[in-house]
Amino acid sequence: MRQSFAWWSFTHGREVEPRSFLRDAAEAGAQGVEMLPENLWPVARDLGLSLVTMSGHALESGFNDPARHDALRQEVFRNVDSAAAGGVDAVIVFAGSCFGDGADAPAIAACVEGLGPVVAHAQKAGVRLLLELLNSKVDHPGHQCDRTAFGAEIVRQLGSPGLRLLYDGYHMQLMEGDLSRTIKANFDLIGHIHTAGAPGRRDLDDRQEINWRGIAGLLHHAGYDHWVGHEFVPRGEPIAALRQAMELFAARA
Repeated sequence: MRQSFAWWSFTHGREVEPRSFLRDAAEAGAQGVEMLPENLWPVARDLGLSLVTMSGHALESGFNDPARHDALRQEVFRNVDSAAAGGVDAVIVFAGSCFGDGADAPAIAACVEGLGPVVAHAQKAGVRLLLELLNSKVDHPGHQCDRTAFGAEIVRQLGSPGLRLLYDGYHMQLMEGDLSRTIKANFDLIGHIHTAGAPGRRDLDDRQEINWRGIAGLLHHAGYDHWVGHEFVPRGEPIAALRQAMELFAARA
């Protein structure tokens, strides 16, 4: 598996010199960077870092609302085209916040209908789509795709390799726990992993409750060959924290 880091979380609350920071991350062993501002894409490429993900649209307004489909499709089409031109591997999409009575069945049907043309467009462009699972308990109140089963049903119904789940262990630990069993049960639907300690979204250490060493072993044993993206906010020096997280996963090879 390849390992990346989220630009926003590793620079959160810090003033960094972008080229130096990206160079240090690459020298520490990172192979890619996620959600990097577009003006820094050439810098990352020059340093040998893959551009792994970018957001396709605002996460609050998603495909669970049919009234938003036309506008969302056009926005995601543009971002998919930008990703393809810039060499970004995947574009992240969202179900959106609940509205109306918040029932799951019509929301899933709306996501399937709305995402169908987007998946087809992304496949033609050579870009993957990732449907992200988010917690509604702490960070994203009201978000509808807050359980693995909800996102997995959308991916299954669309039946395209061009759409996979972005399985975020931090978010799903807050919502449902039982990460290992859930990953095994939905392994063929998962196209990207995000890490962070829970609670708190901090380092992958013994001050949080997820056994990330165990998750790393599970992924290696199962033959996972997609990206693992570290999306936590380091307590201390960020490059050291990133190196520690990457070593945890590399040690299971």
